[in-house]
This record gives sequence, C-alpha cells and structure tokens, in this order.
Amino acid sequence: MADIVQEFNDYRSRMNEKLLADNNKVIKRIFNLDTNAYMEGALDVKTKELLGLVASAVLRCDDCVKYHLETSYKEGITKEEVMEALSIATLVGGTIVIPHLRRAYEFWEALEGNTQAE
Repeated sequence: MADIVQEFNDYRSRMNEKLLADNNKVIKRIFNLDTNAYMEGALDVKTKELLGLVASAVLRCDDCVKYHLETSYKEGITKEEVMEALSIATLVGGTIVIPHLRRAYEFWEALEGNTQAE
C-alpha cells in the first residue's frame, strides 16, 4: 500500500517541475503564496495543516487531501487528530465527502506503513 504514497509524490514532483519550468508568473506566485500560507504564524503549522485538510476534504480534492495528510504525518499529528478533523469535514461537507474520506483513510494507512517498514 505504501506505493500509493510514492506514486503520488513522484507524480506531484514531476508535474510541479513542469509547471514551474513554464515560467508563468501567476502560477509561480500562487505556489509561493501556498507555501508561505502554511508556515508558522499566528496559528501553528499543525493547526494550519488540519485546516487545509478539512477544506480540501470539503472541496473534494483528493490530491490536496493527500498532500495535507502527508504533511500532517510529518508534523507529528496523530491519527486521532486527523480522524477528528476528517469527521468535521464530513459533517460540514455531507455524505458526498465519504468516498474522499475512504481514500484519505487508505492514504493515512499507507503513511503509517512507510514508518513501520523503515
């Protein structure tokens, strides 16, 4: 199952390189804004990642959910904290979020599997 994490990261990196190499000022600024928005500020990084996770789940963006799950995992956010955030996302977004919740759970399990294998 850990392959889904590697496949996601490989694809994301490859396509980000292509997008940024195209040298579009607006796209570069959006990428930079996104990076800076999740840095430590009045809110800590963990809180911002959970906020991003909830918003991404409600908006049903699986790539964004995966990104925030992996960053959350690296930041030391627990499975219980992630599941509580995803429960709020499901409450806010409604039952249409459930398929994305399933994929998020699967991806989190893959992240946990990576640690056990290392």
